[in-house]
Formats: sequence, C-alpha cells, structure tokens
Amino acid sequence: MAPSLLATAGGLLLLFSFSSAQSRGDSLGPCTPNDGFGKYCPTTCGVTDYMLKYMPMMDGELDRMQQELDTITNLTQGAEQTITYMKDTTTQVNKNSQEDFFKQTTNMMDDIVRYEKTINAQEQQIFELQNLVASNERRMSDLKKASVLMQQRCSEPCKESVEIQSLTGTDCQDVANKGATTSGLYYVKPAKSPEQFLVYCEIDSFGRGFTVIQRRRDGSVDFHKDWIQYKNGFGYLSPDDTTEFWLGNEKIHLLTANTAMPTVLRIELVDWSGNKRYADYTMFRLGPEVDMYRLTYGYYFGGDAGDAFDGFDFGDDPSDKFYTSHNGMQFSTVDKDNDKYQGSCAQQDGSGWWMNRCHAAHLNGKYYQGGTYTEKDAGEFGYDNGIIWVTWHNRWYSLKETTMKIIPLNRITAGGGQHTGGQAGIKQFGGL
Repeated sequence: MAPSLLATAGGLLLLFSFSSAQSRGDSLGPCTPNDGFGKYCPTTCGVTDYMLKYMPMMDGELDRMQQELDTITNLTQGAEQTITYMKDTTTQVNKNSQEDFFKQTTNMMDDIVRYEKTINAQEQQIFELQNLVASNERRMSDLKKASVLMQQRCSEPCKESVEIQSLTGTDCQDVANKGATTSGLYYVKPAKSPEQFLVYCEIDSFGRGFTVIQRRRDGSVDFHKDWIQYKNGFGYLSPDDTTEFWLGNEKIHLLTANTAMPTVLRIELVDWSGNKRYADYTMFRLGPEVDMYRLTYGYYFGGDAGDAFDGFDFGDDPSDKFYTSHNGMQFSTVDKDNDKYQGSCAQQDGSGWWMNRCHAAHLNGKYYQGGTYTEKDAGEFGYDNGIIWVTWHNRWYSLKETTMKIIPLNRITAGGGQHTGGQAGIKQFGGL
C-alpha cells in the first residue's frame, strides 16, 4: 500500500477515535488548529468538510489499488499457467529425450551390427582373393612349365597327331587289295585326280574296302552348307569313324568317274530304336561340276530299307512318285538351285542334296533328336526337312545314323558283316 494512502487511513482512524470521545466538539474549549481540520475545531461540520475534501482522493486511491490488485492477480494466474506449461514441457521434453535416446541407441546398435557384417564380408572377400591369388600363382607356375614344354616341342619337327595309314591307292578297295586290313584314314588318288586326298576306309574281315563318302552320327555337324562347302567337303575325319562329314562332291565325282568296274553305293541306316537297314545301288556315278554333280545309277541292287531313290507315292498327287525320284537329279544347295521345283527345295530344307520336287530320300537333312518331328518343328516352311528314307520310316521321322559308302561291284557280293571302330583322334577336312 502507498505511504500517502496509509497516512490518510491513519488520520481517519484518529479522527474517528476523537469523534467517539466527544459528543459535540463546538461546545468545548479551544483546540489545536494543526490537527488537520483547518481553522475548525473537530465539529461535525468540520469532519464533514474534511471528509468531503478527502473522499474523492480516497476513492481514486482505492480504484488504483483495485487495479493494481487485479493486475497482480492476472500476473499471478499467468505465472501459474507459465509454471504449469513449463512443467508439462519439461515432462514432454524428458519423455521425448528418452525416446530419442532410445532410438539413437537402437540405430547405433543397428549400425554396429551392419558394420560388423560388412567387416566379416570384407574379410571373407579378402580371404577368397588371397586364395585366388594363390591359385593364379599356381596356374602361372603351371603355365610357365607348359610354356617350357611347348618351346621344347616347337623345336622338334612337327608330327601328325591323327594316325594316317601309310598305304595308298586309287580307292579304299585298292588299298585293301594291297594288304591293308585296318579301318582308318588313308590317302587315295583316283585316276583323274590331280592330287591325293584323305578318306576313311572301312575294311572288313573279308578284305572289302568301302570308301565312306557321308556319315551322320549325332548331329554334331551342321549340314546347312553352301555350294562350295558341299563341293570341297566339310566335317571331320577320324581314325575311329566316330565323327560326321561330307567327303565332297568333287572327290565323289573323281572316285566314281571312268572306273573299269561299276561302283556300288551302299546306304546304311539306323533308327532311334537301334534297328538297322540298308540299300544298294549299282553303277553309281556323280557327274562333274559343270553338270552340277548329277546323280546317276543303274538300278536298285537290293537291301531291306527299300528303294527310296526311286520316289514315293505320298498320296498327295498322282505324280508324287515321279517328282520325288532322285536318279538323274542335279545337286542343289541353299545358294544354287538346280531342282525341278518352282521354288527352292534346298532352301526350304536347309541342306544340299539331289533334289527333284523335292525328295523321298534326304540323308543330309536336319538332325532331329529322338526322330519324330512335326511341320511346326520344321520351321518357316514346314516341309519334311529331316534325315528321311520314306520306304522305311515316314517323312516325319528323322533317322539317327546314316552312312553312304562306295565299293566296286565285284567286291560287294563277298559277304560278311559291317565294321565298327573305337575312339581315336579327329582331323578336320580343310579342303583335303
């Protein structure tokens, strides 16, 4: 409370005390004029004048005090709200701090686990790299040793790694006549050949020497070749006769041209059940390249595979048999069409053969594992492009193995079985 307000209140108390002690002040004796009432003694009128004089001032002071009390009350309430807010905030902050600390701790643990895994993985990689380095060092050591051996071998004269028999002749029968008893690789030189070339000779226990001109075994050689490749030959010759090849039209022409004794073409077939059949054609001959290596033979000499070269009546057209015979047909390839068809049989079948319109026999066709195939399997054109011989199996059956080999007519009737060989080396044609 303000000092002036306290003094005024004290004066009022004194005034009231005096009033209570006197019944009427103006009937008393003289008074001290400095008692705050002016020149009047403390009579009722004097008190009234005094009260009237000081009342407005007291009201103003009381209003101001009320305002200050209200302000203090408001400030107190605000302070309490602030304290409550601060307490709540402190509690929330403490709670959040604990949660954040837990999260940070969890994240740190995750990071530690991840780093530990990374370190382990890197250690494993380092271990593997060390093993790889050690392995490479061993390989380098082996390569150095191999290099030394190769240098030693290179200093020696080159030797043929594939065993080639020493005897030679005009064909394999001539080689057998000279005393050869082992099937294998021989050099032959027909009468009109400018140079000798390598062939596989199949020599049996009866002294018969077959010159093999085609062999299909397992589909390891792609017979989708062009004219030059069919002319020169392709595939691989091996001493054990386990590989696939086409000897070459030019070589076949030289082996069958101007021979004193008619030549027999023997065709041997094996299906996917292991059954074997054969067909023989006598007076077999292949014309020169100028005549597109035309196939001719005298007649079907016999066999249990049937005469597919003579054509076959498929029942599609009355002229089927005529247009699928092969005697007298020129050779066709994907890049040289010599057939009787308005299109290209070789392109549709993807191989080289003596095509008519088109064939009843096709031993250079596409190799199909398992034998049976469909028009859908045949690709873009959908024709029967497998290894077929329709007088034994139908056009949608592709044979497993085929052999085409030639021998002089006077030796074919000598009898005897067929030769089989074992494993040995391999020699690629390369135009031999």
